[in-house]
Amino acid sequence: MTANSTTTSDQNQPQNLNLHGRPVRTATVERNTAETQVKCTVNLDGTGQGVVDTGVPFLDHMIDQIKRHGLFDLDIKCTGDTYIDDHHSVEDTGITLGQAFAKALGDKKGIRRYGHFYAPLDESLTRAVVDLSGRPGLHMDIPFTRSHVGSFDVDLFSEFFFGFVNHSWMTIHLDNLKGKNSHHQIESTFKAFARALRMACEYDERALNTLPSTKEAF
Repeated sequence: MTANSTTTSDQNQPQNLNLHGRPVRTATVERNTAETQVKCTVNLDGTGQGVVDTGVPFLDHMIDQIKRHGLFDLDIKCTGDTYIDDHHSVEDTGITLGQAFAKALGDKKGIRRYGHFYAPLDESLTRAVVDLSGRPGLHMDIPFTRSHVGSFDVDLFSEFFFGFVNHSWMTIHLDNLKGKNSHHQIESTFKAFARALRMACEYDERALNTLPSTKEAF
């Protein structure tokens, strides 16, 4: 496959139904550039299973929070130029994961659209608010207390989420309300985000055939 190429496959097959009798929402996206090769498969109606291998161990740990607390099945494999820097792998993983979520969500009929959650981790407390609006936007207020967690540059935290929101077409607000340990700040943010995203992606039993927008479009 040539550089800077993306392929997607829609795996929504009617024989696999979720609890609402609707097709299980899955998608696979492959994104290959001169810097990274990423493949991501997501199941929005999963149980938190899957294997994550981005080549960046701390990022794997954080995506595991999305998988477990969001109850999304995620398989992610990224091969990137981490011998230069982790930046490309972190950003491109966020991009590919965002594309997979956008594909799996489909027409968004019947979903709650909005989600929010507060997640504590020891002294840290983070609030995440998600809107599956069709308009990408990231608003973060995370006052990190140090520049690195182990070898992970905390600046890359925002690169992951910018990549994700710009390709999933979501609006996300992430606010660390309390926190002194940067590891706790980041992990509580991912946990809050996972729960908020889970809520937003879930079906609303009172509006299963309704698009959650007064515009009747996203």
